Amino acid sequence: MLNNIGLPGLLLIAVVVLVLFGRGKISSLMGEVGKGITAFKKGVDDGKAEIEEAANARDVTPEEEKEKDKV
Repeated sequence: MLNNIGLPGLLLIAVVVLVLFGRGKISSLMGEVGKGITAFKKGVDDGKAEIEEAANARDVTPEEEKEKDKV
């Protein structure tokens, strides 16, 4: 069904949306979408950094405590 929509169809849809919602509402909506995408990317980057830190973490327990744990 959506395979037949060409450039004229997309332009018509854009004009209808613009008329229904108005320019101000659409620009504020796009601003919120942009903030959401930015927050998502930041979350993904933070998650990758956290995983890398966990992978690079080493056991820093002093040798004496390690021997106590063995007993």
